[in-house]
Amino acid sequence: MQNVALTNAPLGQALLGDDVLLDVQGLKKYFPIQSGLLRRTAGYLKAVDDVNLVIRLGETLGVVGESGSGKTTLGRCLLRLYEPTSGRILLNVDGRTLSVTELTGRDMRLFRRNVQIIFQDPVASLNPRMNILETVGEPVLVNGLARGRELEERVKDAIVQVGLRVEHLRRYPHSFSGGQRQRIGIARALVVNPKLIVADEPTSALDVSIQAQILNLLHDLQDKFDLTYIFVSHNMAVIRHISDRIAVMYAGKLVELAPKQELLTHPRHPYTESLLAAVPRSVNRKRDRRVVAPGEPPDPINLPSGCAFHLRCKYAQERCRVEEPHLREAATGCFVSCHFAESLELQGISSARQAISYPSAA
Repeated sequence: MQNVALTNAPLGQALLGDDVLLDVQGLKKYFPIQSGLLRRTAGYLKAVDDVNLVIRLGETLGVVGESGSGKTTLGRCLLRLYEPTSGRILLNVDGRTLSVTELTGRDMRLFRRNVQIIFQDPVASLNPRMNILETVGEPVLVNGLARGRELEERVKDAIVQVGLRVEHLRRYPHSFSGGQRQRIGIARALVVNPKLIVADEPTSALDVSIQAQILNLLHDLQDKFDLTYIFVSHNMAVIRHISDRIAVMYAGKLVELAPKQELLTHPRHPYTESLLAAVPRSVNRKRDRRVVAPGEPPDPINLPSGCAFHLRCKYAQERCRVEEPHLREAATGCFVSCHFAESLELQGISSARQAISYPSAA
């Protein structure tokens, strides 16, 4: 499959509203499946399939789903670490609208400065041969923002912001704990003053107490630097803590998108209900009826006809087996991909409106 450029406006022309940072339209990422001696394409793995999103300035959009749902691939396509198969990604930068899927040269460098990533594995994401000054300073150097003493001062400021000390600059990654390594990764993303950070499960490899510190650190940095986050996670409890809006993905598709409180207390898609049922409950809290979806996610190479979730859905009807639902607005700001969303009475988290307390970041 060839990349499809859908933009019909020149680079630099303003297209987005003042409150919109990123606009994703019809994004697809298909990985070809090759077989035989001649490596002919026998099919496609539809990792991301026709996703539409709008990310507003200063918000945190949580992207949640089971392993294999396409959430990490979505984040990497938005960064162009993976080249999208087709679709349109528009980024608002300094009064300009960049068509991300078409960027080259100087405009690509502008894009890279404004969109950064925090990787999932704090060990594998750091070069063991580079000390912290070199690791955090590399984005500054590559983007031509500073050199010499000015670069070192920027790195010092970044590592202090994430809770590390200046004397750590000459140390190498092996001398740090997992939580400290993730702070280094955050500093590396922060040092070029980006507008958008994609956090790809940044707490999944950490102990629970360290997870809380990293989440609170990200929240503090967002308030201080007016950052916008796309936070990818399979853990609904983490998404519940940090997000303003939540996007639920299943089999490469966006099945529900809504403000956090609305989605937690009033889910509209059966898959969202099953994710909420899997959130751990406090031992002293009255247990709600828990409806966990049976079975496994479908094979993305050979998806079932109709709704991809119908084989695991207790509410499925004949229409679900033959007709694929499309994402639509079921209520103001709430989008769902389910034929019967308006008639279902799904169970959310009754206590979701209560404040969640986490330890302060060290």
